[in-house]
Amino acid sequence: MNKHHESTGRAGEQQQITLRGPAELADALPYLMGFYPNDSVVMVALHGSRGRFGGRLRLGIPQAPGEWGPVADQLAECLVSGSERREGRPDAIVIFLCQDSPDGSGGRLAMERLRPFAQRLRTACGALDVPVLEALCISDGRYWSYCCPDTRCCPDQGNPLAMPGTTVMAAAAAYAGVHVRGTLRDMEARLQPWRTPAAVTAQEEALDRAGPALIPRLLDERAKGAVAAETLRLARTLMDRIEETQPAPPALSDAGDDQLIGSDEAAAVILGLQDRETRDKAAAWMEGAEAQAALRLWRTLARRCVGPYGEHAAAPLTLAGWVSWSTGDEPGARVALALALRADPDYTFAQLLHRACNEGLDPEALRRCLREAADEGASPDARAVEAVTDPAADRGATSLRVRRVRPLPDGGRRRGRAHRRPGAERVKASPGSPRPWTSAAGRRSREARRYGRRGTRARR
Repeated sequence: MNKHHESTGRAGEQQQITLRGPAELADALPYLMGFYPNDSVVMVALHGSRGRFGGRLRLGIPQAPGEWGPVADQLAECLVSGSERREGRPDAIVIFLCQDSPDGSGGRLAMERLRPFAQRLRTACGALDVPVLEALCISDGRYWSYCCPDTRCCPDQGNPLAMPGTTVMAAAAAYAGVHVRGTLRDMEARLQPWRTPAAVTAQEEALDRAGPALIPRLLDERAKGAVAAETLRLARTLMDRIEETQPAPPALSDAGDDQLIGSDEAAAVILGLQDRETRDKAAAWMEGAEAQAALRLWRTLARRCVGPYGEHAAAPLTLAGWVSWSTGDEPGARVALALALRADPDYTFAQLLHRACNEGLDPEALRRCLREAADEGASPDARAVEAVTDPAADRGATSLRVRRVRPLPDGGRRRGRAHRRPGAERVKASPGSPRPWTSAAGRRSREARRYGRRGTRARR
């Protein structure tokens, strides 16, 4: 197998690490991604005769085998075309399939189950004339190679992963200040809606109360400016409240932030951020001390988008992704933006940021755009934002085209969307007490989430 090289460290003082064989590739994966990618397929482009690492791409493994073919074709096309735009066509690709067994009994069954997916990925890359040099399955602390038939180095029971922190890659990453943020599951948990029934009910009721008062004002061109000012003023108050608390480990920090913000306060800001111009003004809180306070606020609000309000999380999740990217936390940005697109696949700002982050663009251009708008007291022009986040915009393209994989059986429906018959009212858990909104008000809510612009083509 060819050797592969990864550069670590800051520009001007980078060191080159040579990875030899499947064992060191498997160990390097969390350092390449910034986290341990649970239940994920990861593809990494290789360039040159020495196999220098290039672009990388991650997606959750589809549960239904019927999805594997279309997903494999799109992943291969996305990685190759994205690499061509950035640093040239890749010379080869490395594939990782990461999925633990359901009961922790052993990864061999998971490896065998995913073997057809690995083969389909290899075929898809080969159809684009880019060979797959290695395809690894990582499961239950062991790894298997789908490419090596030699049982002397790749036995049926797999090989154990190296102990964390004991390898050359771990030492180089520590020297360069590269940190692994834990598992993908842990990172997503900080951004996902509450699940405690009492807390979910209280927050949902607060959102139901705020809706009838705010939605008509958001749809009124004369009143929406006042709503924006109120939303930003309240968000700033909550940020100041958060900033006054002492730093704590992530789990304690999240729990403390949840206690600092009332349900009615969260509901008002969540609904106010559904207006595009308000959200764009809030995006200017991206630097210095206020960036961390803003990030904690956006995470807190994303966790409050419970029940049928799951789609509303796209706004705070996109803001969390933007602040993370702006402050240098690319792994955190990718996770937040991916969740934003899971909440609302048509959310244009999340699409633009996710693409720009994945393609390694410098966020400074967008920061400059937001600074200038903030200095003028205006909202940044949507075309200006698209121009600095979409590389195709500078080449005369008129719009961003984003292809989406077909919905999966467990994730195709937008999370948190209540299912009810057309025209039926939503009903509270307690019998005999109707919700304040009828289905007509629900339609007003959906219109407001289009940022108050009736007849607009797409949500931004």
